Amino acid sequence: MRPINPQSKSFRELGRFLSLDLEMDGSFSGVTTSSTLIEQGDLFVALPGAKSHGATFASKAAENGAVAILTDSEGAKLVAGKLPVLVCENPRNLAADIASWFYGRPFSSMESVGITGTNGKTTTASLLFQLWRLQQRSVGMIGTTGVEIDSDQYPSTFTTPEGSELQAIAATMRERCLTHVVMEVSSHALAQKRMVGTKFRLAAFSNLTQDHLDFHGTMEEYFHAKALLFTQEYSESALINIDDPWGSKLTQIASTPYQTLSRENRGADWHYTAIRSISHGYEVSIRGTGGILIEGRIPLVGLHNLDNALMAVALGVTTGLDPLAIGEDLSRLVGAPGRLESVDLGQKFLALVDYAHTPDAVVRSLSAVREITSGRVIAVLGCGGDRDTTKRPLMGDALVAGSDLAIFTSDNPRSEDPSKILEAMSNGRTSDEKVVLEIDRRGAIAIAVSEAIAGDTVIILGKGHEVGQEIAGIKHPFDDRLELARAIEALS
Repeated sequence: MRPINPQSKSFRELGRFLSLDLEMDGSFSGVTTSSTLIEQGDLFVALPGAKSHGATFASKAAENGAVAILTDSEGAKLVAGKLPVLVCENPRNLAADIASWFYGRPFSSMESVGITGTNGKTTTASLLFQLWRLQQRSVGMIGTTGVEIDSDQYPSTFTTPEGSELQAIAATMRERCLTHVVMEVSSHALAQKRMVGTKFRLAAFSNLTQDHLDFHGTMEEYFHAKALLFTQEYSESALINIDDPWGSKLTQIASTPYQTLSRENRGADWHYTAIRSISHGYEVSIRGTGGILIEGRIPLVGLHNLDNALMAVALGVTTGLDPLAIGEDLSRLVGAPGRLESVDLGQKFLALVDYAHTPDAVVRSLSAVREITSGRVIAVLGCGGDRDTTKRPLMGDALVAGSDLAIFTSDNPRSEDPSKILEAMSNGRTSDEKVVLEIDRRGAIAIAVSEAIAGDTVIILGKGHEVGQEIAGIKHPFDDRLELARAIEALS
């Protein structure tokens, strides 16, 4: 995705931006770090990778229309005269900033919000997006479920796109006169310098629980990657959930001004003064800065959704929404795709799909389901391959503890043996009557549905909105919502 009306900059301008003496004539009309996304006139920023160097694709870049390559000294050796080469130290640290500079710092021209944390990013972003639209703002969203520009939707590969792609998306939003944008900011994107050159008007922290330790190594490193968003480089101000212990720790090191949020701590800048459970939701009173009082009905279940809604409300008011109108609009909110999403074909039991793929998220989702279930909770869960292996038994424990029938299955096994993943998750529970192991995910969903009776809830965890399942390097079409619907239809 790029602006319809491309601009161009000269290589001499680029040299001045990088403080390099570039005597190179000519200009470029785009920036990308992906050889597959190159368009005519692009500057290709070739980065070293885990398996190969981007400069090995110099010939392909030239064929696709690149006019020059910016790379390191190692990459320059690989280009071998195929294109003009600009050499700099550590181009990975510069790529996103070059794209931001090229597109004129697009995030700075909008009311921009960046949300980070382990769980709740997608739902909070979706709720804020809805609140903005309900008050007639022209809005965009970037995250796990893709890119939205007002009512138009586009797919996305990563929660946070690569830096050059991200800046092009933001520039497209600006070209289409959007005034507000919210995006999910992953720890990977911060650690890999994809966010350099982006500064949000407002940053938000939801929580931190075990995930991505295959990449970060430790929870401390994971936390410090997230904490980068709460510095003057990336945000002007912030909202931080202090119910989470890592959020409390963040308030001690954040260098950007912040407000605090809490579900129960009335010393926080934003908090609930009343929460009353009702059918499929809550009636609430929210107290905010300056004595603001917002009252309304939140049609979402689960305590975690109270946290998500509180954050969305605080972000909405802080970005200029009318608090009284928010109170009226709360009842019109819906959950994000694949987050406790209902599949209703008239069956006598509740059927849900949820993205929960961390131990904490599984606990939260199953706890929310228990609140609205009179019968049994029947849950299906797998763990992704080639990812953090230490969370697998923890997720298995959470599944068994939170359900009456726990069905272990495959998620995205990727290059791993699915049976080994199930073995790590189930942790020797094969003789437990409330545990079923079924490697085939479609079969596991069918088992869950066949066991359900009136009053039960069937919940399929882990993949949520995803529409594919990666097995041995091949991505097969697979949508939990569709498979759940098919299993229900097969009952009749």
